[in-house]
Amino acid sequence: MSEHSKFLEPITRENAAVVLVDHQVGLLSGVRDIPVGELKHNVVALARAATVLEIPLVVTTTAADSMWGPTTPELVQALPAERKIIDRSTVNAWHDDRVREAIEATGRRKLIFAGVSLEVCAALPAISATAAGYDAYVAVDASGTFSQAKREAGLLRMQQAGVIVSDYATLLVEALADNALPESAAVYAALDMPFAVLVGQISAAYQA
Repeated sequence: MSEHSKFLEPITRENAAVVLVDHQVGLLSGVRDIPVGELKHNVVALARAATVLEIPLVVTTTAADSMWGPTTPELVQALPAERKIIDRSTVNAWHDDRVREAIEATGRRKLIFAGVSLEVCAALPAISATAAGYDAYVAVDASGTFSQAKREAGLLRMQQAGVIVSDYATLLVEALADNALPESAAVYAALDMPFAVLVGQISAAYQA
């Protein structure tokens, strides 16, 4: 696929997979570019909405038993029961054969990454996936890092490499595609966008 067309082809539930990298308690404790509670909310919402749409999830940690601790409990609870978390030692998740093979096994060519930190855990595998011929996206509000400078540098590097930057809700709403579908209410409930919750409450009040 050409560089031009990959930016124009939409994400669908049939062509996308979600890759969640290193949302671990130790790393989250250092996040400074987004409130940690908001970051947890967003990555959980991304995982839940992807599950509603039956979009495959690949989840990985690094040094979970030593340096960086386990995956945040909120995310673990949001994952399908059968989803195993792959713990690795490589800095770049793409360089771990098990992670890469799990992604390849989905058969999907559009990969939505989120990670902590943004400029390493999300950016490096997204750049590697782009180099391997995938269309890589990063949900920046389901990712976080340790300073504003790191955030800005990570965003610039990804854009220079052809990674598509977006937010978690837009990516999953694009995959939903049609608000008339029976699962749309469950998708929006999973996304849990505060303004949408308020709009729903207003609508319900008028229908009462």
